[in-house]
Amino acid sequence: MSQSPGRTLDGVVLRLSVPSGGALRIIASDVAARVVEFLKERAPDAAVVAAVLDHAAASVAPASADAEITFDFRHVNDALLIVAHCGSRSSEVRYPLPA
Repeated sequence: MSQSPGRTLDGVVLRLSVPSGGALRIIASDVAARVVEFLKERAPDAAVVAAVLDHAAASVAPASADAEITFDFRHVNDALLIVAHCGSRSSEVRYPLPA
């Protein structure tokens, strides 16, 4: 289903699972920046978005790099809510969307 920029279904924009360790985890930061761009039609500061996402990931990261972290990206009011899940742990952070 295609959607116009800035539109979401029930606030959920995307769910993404990545390995908790290794090179592929960087994909989540890139996707987070793309979600912000999709919601507000302009590119955000990628380093700031990555720092916000890394904060959530660090809160749930397991001792083993074999696990996956699942990120839910939701558009809530004027912010991107990023919820990180791994096992029974979860953490959420907000990235304010530019006006």
